[in-house]
Amino acid sequence: MNQQSKPHYDFLSQAFHWVTAIVVTIAFILGPGGFGRLMRQGIDPATRSDIVWHESLGILILVLTVLRLLWVALRPGTPQIPMASWMRMSAKLAHVALWSLLLALPITALLTLGSEAHPLTLLGGLRIDQMPLIADSAIAKLADWGDVHQFLGDAIMWLAGLHAAAAIYHHFIVKDGILSAMLPPKRTP
Repeated sequence: MNQQSKPHYDFLSQAFHWVTAIVVTIAFILGPGGFGRLMRQGIDPATRSDIVWHESLGILILVLTVLRLLWVALRPGTPQIPMASWMRMSAKLAHVALWSLLLALPITALLTLGSEAHPLTLLGGLRIDQMPLIADSAIAKLADWGDVHQFLGDAIMWLAGLHAAAAIYHHFIVKDGILSAMLPPKRTP
C-alpha cells in the first residue's frame, strides 16, 4: 500500500492530535475567571492550583504545537480521503484556524502576564516573576491581552466543537473514514 492511500494517520500524528485536544480542554476548564482581578487584589497565583495548572498546560500546548508543526513537515504521507471541494476547503480553513489559535493562545497568555506584571507560575514551583521584554514592548500596550486571550480561548473551543461535529458527520452520514483515520487501526484476529 503506498503512503498516499493508507487509511490512518501515523501513530505520532494521532497521539499529538488527541493529547492536544485533551490538554486544551482541561486548560480551558481550569482557566481562572477574573485572573487579572485576583492579581490586582494581591492574590499570589502560586496559591491557586487552577492558575498553576492552567499556565503549565498552556506552556505544554505551545510545546506540543511546535513539535506537531515539526512533525507535520517530516511525517509520512497522510490519508487522502475523497470529498467535495467545498468540504476540503472548509477543512483546510478550519485546520489553519485551529493551528493559529493553538499558537496564539499561549502567546496572548504571555503577553497578558508580561504586560500586566503578573508572574508565570508553573508546576514544580517554577515561577517567572517579571517579563520585562514583554512589559517594555510596544505590543504590550496594543490591546487588553487578557480579554484577547479569553476571546481566543472561547473561539478555540467553539471551533474544536465544530471540528468534532464535522468528524462525526463524516463518520455517521458520509461514511468516508475521516474519523477512523485519526483512530488507531482495528486489530484483526
